[in-house]
Amino acid sequence: MLKYVVKRVLTAIVTAYLVATLTFFIMNMVPGGPFLSEKAVTPQAQAAMEAKYGLDKPLGKQYITYMTGLAKGDLGLSLKKRGRTVSEIISTKFPVSARLGGLAMVFAVFVGVPLGAVAAFKRGKAIDNALVVLSTAGIAIPSFLSSTLLMYVFSTKLKLLPSLGLNNPQSYIMPVVALALYPTFYIARLMRSSMLDVMGQDYMRTARAKGVSTFKSIFKHALRNAILPVVTYLGPLLASLMTGSFIIEKIFNIPGLGSEFVGAITSRDYPMIMGTTIFLAVFVIFMNVVVDVAYAVVDPRIKLK
Repeated sequence: MLKYVVKRVLTAIVTAYLVATLTFFIMNMVPGGPFLSEKAVTPQAQAAMEAKYGLDKPLGKQYITYMTGLAKGDLGLSLKKRGRTVSEIISTKFPVSARLGGLAMVFAVFVGVPLGAVAAFKRGKAIDNALVVLSTAGIAIPSFLSSTLLMYVFSTKLKLLPSLGLNNPQSYIMPVVALALYPTFYIARLMRSSMLDVMGQDYMRTARAKGVSTFKSIFKHALRNAILPVVTYLGPLLASLMTGSFIIEKIFNIPGLGSEFVGAITSRDYPMIMGTTIFLAVFVIFMNVVVDVAYAVVDPRIKLK
């Protein structure tokens, strides 16, 4: 186990380094610069700002300077939010997105898994057909449309829920549901497919032939094996949800990391783009390692090598 974890950590470091390198050079290949959009900026002032942040140096030297700082844990200063470091901005914004994404994942798992299991158990019946239709619609509907519909119905018409910000517990309901809609139905379909496959295995038929109750055969034997594909999906899902959805955050005016990342791209805030990209990559890699280790816990037949 320890050898496997060390191997994955080393692989993660190399992967994060490659992500940082590719992001740095691709970002700088795009024509323009972070100070071209500034109003009434003279060429002299622009040159002074580029010199202040080291953007006047050759690209190779900029890369070495950035990677040296990154190795020390320094993500640099934001070019647009002057006086604030990228680490400070991420540490301020990420908890907002993490809270929203965490609630969305809990909702998706606790609703999607039972729905998929019930649909598989009731295969071909009305509840199964209804779930297939609902899951197809839930996956197909884009988040901006579901967010708008939720806001129109529950905020504008019924006036039951607040539409902006995260100022109270009620304000989390619509953003969480809108963010969790796609993963909920994706998990339901994934669980249904996996459950049907497991229920057709020989050991399930043997259990039924030995007189094992339906409840015990489903929830003790079938569910534990069928949930493995869902566990695989949870790692990337948690990472993507916790880094926030910029569409959801924009619509509901949520000051999370997702909207910060989009703002950094549009304003060409190079250190902020690098910092958020590296942060996301490291988070995804970490969650994948956690999922791999969790495999052995969920299914003892799997050995980590």
